[in-house]
Amino acid sequence: MAWLRLIRWPNLLIIFLTQLLAWACVIVPSQHFENIPYLLSFRNFILLSLSTVLIAAAGYIINDYFDIKIDAINRPGKVVLETQIPRRKAIIAHTLLNIIALLLAGYVARQAGHYEWLLLQLSCTLLLWFYSTDFKRQFVSGNVIVAILTALTIAMLILYEPAMHYYLDKHYFLYVSGKKFVNPVWVLGVYAYFAFTLTWMREIVKDMEDFKGDAEQGCVTMPIKWGLKRSVQLTQLLGVAAIIPLLIAAYKLCEARWWFMGLYSLFALAIPITIWIFYLQRKATTVHYHLASRWLKIIMVLGVGSLIIYYFQSHA
Repeated sequence: MAWLRLIRWPNLLIIFLTQLLAWACVIVPSQHFENIPYLLSFRNFILLSLSTVLIAAAGYIINDYFDIKIDAINRPGKVVLETQIPRRKAIIAHTLLNIIALLLAGYVARQAGHYEWLLLQLSCTLLLWFYSTDFKRQFVSGNVIVAILTALTIAMLILYEPAMHYYLDKHYFLYVSGKKFVNPVWVLGVYAYFAFTLTWMREIVKDMEDFKGDAEQGCVTMPIKWGLKRSVQLTQLLGVAAIIPLLIAAYKLCEARWWFMGLYSLFALAIPITIWIFYLQRKATTVHYHLASRWLKIIMVLGVGSLIIYYFQSHA
């Protein structure tokens, strides 16, 4: 149980389900659009997704490894390293998970004849290491790195599926046998954008929640350097940057008579984010920011769930 808590198994499950839905609801159905060979069969997808999950798990381990003192202040009841798991075992597990992850991704890259694709996974492992040792304690950079890594969980499917490269320069909508479909690369790109934006927002809020412990350890996070008020304002601005494309997408989808998807984008995503923006500024307490972070995570899960609606809408 301690190991599961250390690797944040609910977050790993969300990562896997996100990639699974993106693959099953967007990439697999697009195989019927053109006569193009596909690389990500079920087996190859599982290997690639498992690689992603293992890298994320290793990232959580190394993050806690270097954050024992901070976590002892911010979350004293949730620290498992040294209390339940020796640090030496943790660093060994971190190394093994990364090696296995690189081997799995390397197998898929080898089938495509593009070993250079493996640089993506290698970059992620290095970014997670330096994030834990340095970037996390710096102004802005730590938040942006986590947001980029989150977006890459979707973007890597575009890289590792050569058939998706065919759609890179195609229009917003595709017409197949007289029926209108949304460009699959555009769909994945939109989800990657929202993964980046909402994760950046959530990371700022988490820094607000951890203000005390970070300050005592000499971190220079946004709330510490800018103060809570300005940090809230930037987070709200990022929220607006997420809402505007959602409203445009809702309009475009309804215009194309994709009513269910369009209305879901509006009522399950755009409006909740708008409410969240106003909710964030109500209080400046650790409990409030913890709840704000949790609610934003629920909105992110709702966004992932819209992939299911996209699938059934496109096959209606």
